[in-house]
Amino acid sequence: MPGYSDFVQKYPAYDRTHDIDELREREYARLDRLGQIYLDSTGGELYAESQVRLHQQLLAENVFGNPHSFNPTSQASTRLINQTRQAILQFFNADPDVYTVIFSLNASGALKLVGESYPFGPGSHYLLTFDNHNSVNGIREFAHARGAEVTYIPVTLPDMRADTQFLETSLELRQAAKNNLFAYPAQSNFSSVIHPLEWIERAHARGWDVLLDAAAFAPTNRLDLSKYKPDFVALSFYKIFGYPTGVGALLARRGTLKKLRRPWFAGGTITVASVQGDRYYLADAPAGFEDGTLDYLNIPAVEIGLKHIQSIGYETIHERVRCLSGWLLDNLSALQHSNGAPLVRIYGPLETIKRGGAVTANFFDKDGRPIDHSFIETQANRSNISLRTGCFCNPGAGEVALGLSKMELVACFTSPGHNQRLTYDDFRLCIDGKASGAVRVSVGLVSNFEDVQGFLKFAEGLLN
Repeated sequence: MPGYSDFVQKYPAYDRTHDIDELREREYARLDRLGQIYLDSTGGELYAESQVRLHQQLLAENVFGNPHSFNPTSQASTRLINQTRQAILQFFNADPDVYTVIFSLNASGALKLVGESYPFGPGSHYLLTFDNHNSVNGIREFAHARGAEVTYIPVTLPDMRADTQFLETSLELRQAAKNNLFAYPAQSNFSSVIHPLEWIERAHARGWDVLLDAAAFAPTNRLDLSKYKPDFVALSFYKIFGYPTGVGALLARRGTLKKLRRPWFAGGTITVASVQGDRYYLADAPAGFEDGTLDYLNIPAVEIGLKHIQSIGYETIHERVRCLSGWLLDNLSALQHSNGAPLVRIYGPLETIKRGGAVTANFFDKDGRPIDHSFIETQANRSNISLRTGCFCNPGAGEVALGLSKMELVACFTSPGHNQRLTYDDFRLCIDGKASGAVRVSVGLVSNFEDVQGFLKFAEGLLN
């Protein structure tokens, strides 16, 4: 197997990222101490020890109370929450007069806020790419329920990029005086394809509102909301810097936010509600979209995490991930059995241009039969390698990659006994031996050459 000198010769930019090696020794030493190879950064990034220390110190030295009041401890919480909102806007270079920050449990919670409140109706359209996360796919149920049309833009093999001509044609489907929403991932969490942010203004020019899922993109790429201005951006902060979990955000343009109509009200979302009068008055955003009491003890940890990323710099993080994923792509795709049959089939681009740090693939034996992805995971676990298997909540991309046709899927879903319930094992039987998932290896913030090389050595062990 080629070694480090071969790696830096092909990817010399890696030498400019050695600050991350020092950071790993200082802040993430537990990885090497415990012998862990962490390759699931797209699923969730790792946290630095200092993030936890600084947050604990903040909690230990202050008294914070429920922010839905005006007493001293409540005001202390409110100040930190507002400070964190401002830090998020600054981090994404978003004008506070244009954007507001709505806290949620995660990106899925942020997406649900849009879906349940967007004014779909007859004549409206929901347009989205095949490779969306299920939390974006799920919005189609709100659209269907209100009589809107739903159209998917296909992605095509082998690179799994979107059919741009189909996109251009689909953008013309908008009806004047109707509400139309276009949703796509800035980066696919299946293929790691980075879709053009220029689509945002292309859709705006044709009268569409745009929802951008930035959950997989934001950890290793700078999103500048002064340059690209989607109407809604969904984020999970643990995917960017690991800690805290349970806090996400919807970044929303104030003008478009006025279109949304929430289907209910809750504690914290109203100015006045009456039982006898049977009325309620929704608070202005962001409060009108934040149900119940915010996670006021964890939200301040978000600002600590943002400062951690800023101290490293997106250029350094991005280059690190580009070099490591490139090496992984080069060497994984080159592995062959003794008879010349390839070990893996990679889904998505084989070069580092306009792609992220996740490599999704299936493994095959020397006779071309797929090796079950759950077996790969079991074997990786024994080597202390953390990776991800399945379809990663991205069924559209998975169906395209794995060659599952609409005809066989419909036949499966409509077969006797599958109308109301379908287990994963039932599904595997339905597709009759075809691969039902894949293996995803993703590098991130503090991944290093040894991590990638360790996985390649593991992969070599699956030959023959």
